[in-house]
Amino acid sequence: MKGEERRKQLLNILSYSNNPISGGTLSKELNVSRQIIVQDISLLRANGATIFSTNKGYLLQEDRKYSRVFKVYHTDDQVEEELSTIVDAGGQIRDVFVYHKVYGVLKADMGIKSRRDIRAYMEEISTGKSSLLKNVTSGYHYHTIDAESEEILDAIQEELQQKGFLAKLQDYEPVDFWGGQE
Repeated sequence: MKGEERRKQLLNILSYSNNPISGGTLSKELNVSRQIIVQDISLLRANGATIFSTNKGYLLQEDRKYSRVFKVYHTDDQVEEELSTIVDAGGQIRDVFVYHKVYGVLKADMGIKSRRDIRAYMEEISTGKSSLLKNVTSGYHYHTIDAESEEILDAIQEELQQKGFLAKLQDYEPVDFWGGQE
């Protein structure tokens, strides 16, 4: 087994455990020396994994993130208000996507986490080199929103509803180009 594959397995083992796992147990599980486990843990930490060493073994701290998809509708003039509503309530805008009747799902990553990110996004859009993705579907679009709790997502949903940005969800029925419903 190569190192990269072993480190993936190591992360997987740690992610499914609620209790610390000793280096000895990990070395037996992965059929390598304890020293290799120590080195792998160091490499994983260097790549951003939050692994704690306790007197009983290693423990992975995973940031629990919650996400929800919101279907929204608004004018071009309301984009900044929509994004600010989400960020101000504690959400992060992961992406934007639309369901186009011909092309299917069109998606773009956004990674908006702050008002600063919103300003940069708005400046980029204002250059006129590209238009908003929502405009290919008459203003209807979706955002995947990440937050630290379901309560934050509920608050975002309520704020979007109050401002009239939430769109009514409808069943999507793909059309077969040869004559009928798929």
